[in-house]
Amino acid sequence: TFESLFVTPVQAAELILAKMIPYFCVAMAGMILCLLAGRFLYELPLRGSLLLILGTSMLYLIVALGIGLTISAVTKKQFVACQIALLVSFLPSVMLSGFLFDLHSQPLVIRVISQLFPTTYYLQILKSLFLTGNHWPLLVKNSLLLAGYAVFFLGLAGHITRKKVQE
Repeated sequence: TFESLFVTPVQAAELILAKMIPYFCVAMAGMILCLLAGRFLYELPLRGSLLLILGTSMLYLIVALGIGLTISAVTKKQFVACQIALLVSFLPSVMLSGFLFDLHSQPLVIRVISQLFPTTYYLQILKSLFLTGNHWPLLVKNSLLLAGYAVFFLGLAGHITRKKVQE
């Protein structure tokens, strides 16, 4: 609990890392299982670098964990945090990122809105790596955008958490 954290000499960065590491490890294990299932059960082609897939997946996980940490730092109750996470990240990411519907067939307004979500860039990276190979201009651009999201959300979570720990 936060009450027990207040009496320990923990800093905001240590708290954020302690909250991130277990979820990061579980998510990477899930990612590896999905890669194995896609390759061996569904014979999904892998034309790009496996290291790039793992690296960009790690970057996307850091973004997703940063969003989750920001939400958990803002809310006080777990139920509210779950509802906000569904409304802010999960539903828009699934509906507007190109995961369910091809963005090229969507109206311009939807395509513009979809550019706000990090999932859009991650899915473009995955599609490129699985289907066409290492297309460097796309990989670099989208990876830099994901890194920007990661810095923003982790910085925001750190700032909000630091304010809570110091109060």
